[in-house]
Amino acid sequence: MPTNERPAQDDVDSLVARARRLAGFSETGRRRLLGVTGSPGAGKSTLTSAVVAALAPAAVLVPMDGFHLANAELERLGRRARKGAPDTFDAAGYVALLRRLRAGGPETVYAPLFDRHLEEAIAGAIPVPAEVPLVVTEGNYLLHGDGAWSAVRPLLDEVWFVEIDDDLRVDRLIQRHVAHGKSPDAAREWVLRSDEANAALVARTRDRADVVVRV
Repeated sequence: MPTNERPAQDDVDSLVARARRLAGFSETGRRRLLGVTGSPGAGKSTLTSAVVAALAPAAVLVPMDGFHLANAELERLGRRARKGAPDTFDAAGYVALLRRLRAGGPETVYAPLFDRHLEEAIAGAIPVPAEVPLVVTEGNYLLHGDGAWSAVRPLLDEVWFVEIDDDLRVDRLIQRHVAHGKSPDAAREWVLRSDEANAALVARTRDRADVVVRV
């Protein structure tokens, strides 16, 4: 069960302090990995961006979304209409990157970035220099237990689960899809069919988190 439930986003300062302790800037030579998960639209990106900005340059954000399969591959597999589901990502590739980041080494590691305007991942877009002690990674399926996803949790030193009122979360998602080109009707249909199916999967992993952050 989660060790701590946090009631509001005004607790960001204490979360930053927790991440700073996790990094152990002067006490360990081993890089730490912090995971932030939650359902689509819960506010993961907002929280992780705030934490990383507060700790920079000692922390780098590496989102899971960089491992979306390309749209052409999703079309080939017949999964384009379910983009965002667990089997529409290169989970094994994400695990391989986490292992490399955790192992450390003398060289900069490059991670992919998902471009929401292009709706495609861009390889080698995020540099993680060797001296960075904390990598923050965020995404829906960090606690998912099926297939290659099951290897993610053991690679993370700590995982936070972000949650928000479901009605607000759904409204945020619809607005996000509209902002990236969908009509309001198409955005609502996508959210209620695809995003909410994924949200149900993510919600079942809540009790595996170390911390629940209520925003």
